[in-house]
Amino acid sequence: MAQVSDVMSTLLLTVEPTLGLADAAREMHERNVGAVLVLTNGRVSGILTERDVLRAVATGDVAGTRVGAWMTRDPETIGPDDSTAHAASVMIHGGFRHLPVIDEGGRSASSRSATSCASRSTTRPRGALKWPTRR
Repeated sequence: MAQVSDVMSTLLLTVEPTLGLADAAREMHERNVGAVLVLTNGRVSGILTERDVLRAVATGDVAGTRVGAWMTRDPETIGPDDSTAHAASVMIHGGFRHLPVIDEGGRSASSRSATSCASRSTTRPRGALKWPTRR
């Protein structure tokens, strides 16, 4: 069975909770990612997703709003040695699409999306795990 470390990307976008929400959204757009890990003193303190940004914008003016106000605090995490099936199960049962991967020291190792865990098979090459985006 495939492990999370077999499919995870280490090219992460991370931000601090004090970064402006609009700046974080801009970085997410530029990097074409659906979530960023929020780090405090090098440890994952939250995750900010596209849904969080949408909720913030829908409530009104976000000028001056910081990531920390809208991030999901202390998100569910998994380790790189966990199976991709376990990762998919955690996301399905938790109702979320992004799952931080944390090493034994509690530091961010990666983030997994639901699509990469669900689409992982032994016949697909590693680079083919991302769904095409619509523009």
